[in-house]
Amino acid sequence: MALFLTSDNVYKLYNIDLSKKIEGIAVLQQKHVNGQAYSENPRLFDGLILAFMIKGSMKARIHFLEYELCAGQIAIVQPQLMLETLSMTENAEIITIGLSVDFISTYPMLHDFVMNNQIRWQPVLSLQAEEMILKNDLLSLIQKVYHKNQSPKKTEMLRHLVISLMSLIAESYTALADHNNPVKSRTHEIIDDFYLLISKYATQERSVYFYAEKLHLTPQYLSTFLKQKTGKSILQWIDYITLMHAKTLLKSTSLSIKQISNQLNFDEPSVFCRFFKRLSGASPGVFRNRQ
Repeated sequence: MALFLTSDNVYKLYNIDLSKKIEGIAVLQQKHVNGQAYSENPRLFDGLILAFMIKGSMKARIHFLEYELCAGQIAIVQPQLMLETLSMTENAEIITIGLSVDFISTYPMLHDFVMNNQIRWQPVLSLQAEEMILKNDLLSLIQKVYHKNQSPKKTEMLRHLVISLMSLIAESYTALADHNNPVKSRTHEIIDDFYLLISKYATQERSVYFYAEKLHLTPQYLSTFLKQKTGKSILQWIDYITLMHAKTLLKSTSLSIKQISNQLNFDEPSVFCRFFKRLSGASPGVFRNRQ
């Protein structure tokens, strides 16, 4: 299910126990599920995602580019970047920590972390042996505190532990930069700029020419480039983002199908319903009622 995740709807969408809710922080532990169609689970989060591969491995598309995440590695996904799990090994186990924009804005170090271009284009991090031990200890403590009963100092303890973990990750990136300072390629620039455009305009503009003009490229070049580099054409990406918006509105709001159709700038609800069923295989109503 393709979804836009927020710090408010993530608990409902992932069935996280609301009694464990901590303002600005969500912790989720997941394992491989046989038959899970991972390619149907792209998501955007309005905060920062830290994904810790505990066992096994997984392949994922982060910001349109594919990566393999192996046991012990960390994936850091900055706000509003697309994350899509493509496959997992049968023994895969992953712990995900989500930090809201409000939480990030409270700590200057995290703001700098989120704006770091190196992290954007090198989202998968491997730690040294000593750092790995510290990471495991901090992650274990974070889980224990997160799942403990509510107490006056629980939130404060959890925040300090998360900041300590983030400081460890930031330090590792600093050391990495000394040896491998990434240079953003023209390919990355085009993908990045296109991503920002469709994130903003996908529900308003569905013309290939609009995006090509904004990027100062010919429609044919942009179409060919995106198909080669991302596996999807411009129109497929526009449909993809629009469908994500639609699924989120259906699952996390009480808006009628007509209201959602209008919000997504479809001419008629019937056009929206045909669009939704063509791409998802189910009508908006069936999808909304599906558990």
